[in-house]
Amino acid sequence: MIELFEFGLSGNCHKVRIMLSLLGLEYRSRAVNGGEREHKSAEFLAMNPFGQVPVLKDGDTLIRDSQAILVYLARKYGGDKWFPQDPATAAEIVAWLSTAANEVARGPNALRLHYKFGREINVKDAEIVTENLLALLNQHLVHHTWLATDTITIADVALYPYIALAHEGKVDLTPYPQVENWLGRLELLRGYVAMPGIQLRNI
Repeated sequence: MIELFEFGLSGNCHKVRIMLSLLGLEYRSRAVNGGEREHKSAEFLAMNPFGQVPVLKDGDTLIRDSQAILVYLARKYGGDKWFPQDPATAAEIVAWLSTAANEVARGPNALRLHYKFGREINVKDAEIVTENLLALLNQHLVHHTWLATDTITIADVALYPYIALAHEGKVDLTPYPQVENWLGRLELLRGYVAMPGIQLRNI
């Protein structure tokens, strides 16, 4: 049985939940107690020395980092659909995974951490990163249904949660209709699962 060590309100954990569900995989959720800093315990650090969720355990295999987990699940259980092996396509997907770990984390994720959880950040810098990211995404999606290929890949799953939760960081997506349509398309997929805070769209 696959086990997912996670925080319930983490967008990074949620992207893994979405992927597991889209693939139709059964798993056991292992809630990590952040209030008691369980993720910094010796037992947890033995799984991930960085003391961060999510961590996926699949038999004897331990995977840390949400992007890495998406790659693992796609390659092991998703065939060639979710992370194609064609070098150019794979590179495009990895570029979007890097966007999830960089611009999305420094922009909408940081703003959500600030306004929802009280994290001290440079708000202006996070707003600039967010505006640039959403403008780029909106323009890209004018000509693309999905981020990397003609069908959904792990690139879309990687970016989805913190964009969908952007309103919790006081970000208005109304000026970015293509982004909202993209979110809506993903939410209509069979196997999609939501999380607290996500406001579903109808397209």
